[in-house]
Amino acid sequence: MDFDFLQPVSNNVLEELNSFNEKRFGTSIKIHSEDYFPEFDNVTIAIISVQEDRDSINNKGTGTNFSIIRKELYQLFIGNWNLKIIDLGTIPKGNTINDTHFAVKKITNYLIKKNIIPIVIGGSQSLTYPMYRAYDDLEQTVNLVSVDHKFDLENVANELCSRNYLSKIVMDEPNNLFNFSNIGYQTFYNSQNEIDLLEKLYFDSYRLGEINKDLTIAEPILRDADIVSIDLGSLKQSESPANNNTSPNGFYGEEMCAILRYAGLSDKISALGIFEYNPLYDTKNQTAKLIAQLIWYFIEGVNYRIKEYPFESKKKYTKYIVPIDNEIINFYKSNKSNRWWMEISNNKFKKETLIPCTYNDYLEANNQNLPKRWWKTLRKLT
Repeated sequence: MDFDFLQPVSNNVLEELNSFNEKRFGTSIKIHSEDYFPEFDNVTIAIISVQEDRDSINNKGTGTNFSIIRKELYQLFIGNWNLKIIDLGTIPKGNTINDTHFAVKKITNYLIKKNIIPIVIGGSQSLTYPMYRAYDDLEQTVNLVSVDHKFDLENVANELCSRNYLSKIVMDEPNNLFNFSNIGYQTFYNSQNEIDLLEKLYFDSYRLGEINKDLTIAEPILRDADIVSIDLGSLKQSESPANNNTSPNGFYGEEMCAILRYAGLSDKISALGIFEYNPLYDTKNQTAKLIAQLIWYFIEGVNYRIKEYPFESKKKYTKYIVPIDNEIINFYKSNKSNRWWMEISNNKFKKETLIPCTYNDYLEANNQNLPKRWWKTLRKLT
């Protein structure tokens, strides 16, 4: 496939690789340069940056100077990995926003079909939309997880932007979205109508304080995702200053790193986006350093994927049967990782469906309380 629109990584970044006397990230991957384009054979992860800020609300200047991030990423020491990683360079601004979105959709679709995970660094979070559209011809439903302080459900009638991309995903055809989950929303940034709408659609949303209290809640949410979209505005301003929409409250850097590691460990996630990086507001490259570390932790997780459900038979799990009123919920605990799933069998597809859960969901069921995620998923399947 022709990817002539991709710009190579700048020479001033590549020149720094010569100063490394030990194996670092930048010397262990294949990088698109002026005279070399990486091959896709046996590749697990591909990094792409996107220069697009025209539809980013209140954060103009985002999607520029990705060399800062690459310098920080390339100098990190690699983990004990056995993965082939490539850096494809940058998708430049198209003549129109639609041109940029077409390029993002095209390359995301191509990589997913080759079982390569794209890590897209932007640029406006509206780039989540063309990444989602990349699944249109894959004949599957899509689960999207957004780590964001806002739901981005503003007026769908307006042009696509970073504040209404989710409205477009929910409303536009073809509608491949099965589930949306938000991690870390802050109530005062979201109207009650938006909160009620997510409940009405049986989508999942978790307040910042809820995740701060118990970060492990995020693991089964991410385990069930196909796409993960990170808005850097979900971090504390003190942790990630390179975004004009950050606030005093948000995630700490180490919390976001843990979330990205959970995402990497998920056997299902096939695309990751990290958006709204704006170097105009960065302080001592602090956000660039954090993005580099987020990518590192995601790759660390991917390296330790263990291919559980649906890749393995349920016979390799311990089954627990919990009767609740007129329902019977079967729980499955992995003998390999100790992770939990719960089964939904009464649905319109006439087949059993396992959804990730936590040990606390199992305990709640034993106390005769239907787990919320089980109930919401059942509603969508019936």
